Amino acid sequence: MTTPDDRLTTLEIRAAEQEKTIEELSGQIAEQWTVIERMQRKLDALTERFLALEEQAGSDVPVTKPPHW
Repeated sequence: MTTPDDRLTTLEIRAAEQEKTIEELSGQIAEQWTVIERMQRKLDALTERFLALEEQAGSDVPVTKPPHW
């Protein structure tokens, strides 16, 4: 049979382990958020670049029938 002191010690150990796990997960979430923000900035820059290139290329191409028609 376990004593109240043993039960309390077991609960304290579990609480400490859970706290450590929560801190580790929080750190990982913070790192992932940084990666997501960096990727979002890159995606935004690439989108702007693509749209600019699309605008430049779109105005130079005349709409005509191919030569074999």
